[in-house]
Amino acid sequence: MKRLGWFLAGGLLVALLLAGVVSNFASGSPDGLDATAREGCTFDAAGEITGGHCMAQREQEHQFADSPLADYQIKGIDNPYLSTGLAGVAGVLLTFGLGAGGFWLVRRRERKAA
Repeated sequence: MKRLGWFLAGGLLVALLLAGVVSNFASGSPDGLDATAREGCTFDAAGEITGGHCMAQREQEHQFADSPLADYQIKGIDNPYLSTGLAGVAGVLLTFGLGAGGFWLVRRRERKAA
């Protein structure tokens, strides 16, 4: 059990470092889905659609646009690097917590059944 704890702690540390630091170096270029959705349109220097026909013309703001972690940043923090890093750390901790809670519940049910 001790080895598993060290393994999980090491994995969590690596994930936190990647989310908190390395995420700031991610490409700002559109990914494959965005690039495909923009095919067929023309754009100005600011990246706004000026003509043509493409799927991106019908895009809308999503329902969670005003949430605290929208757009991979924490609302209210003006420094974009700190905001992105903290949002990544929050996401990792939330995901780890949900996963650990789920495993704990499954394990607890197995013990009761035995």
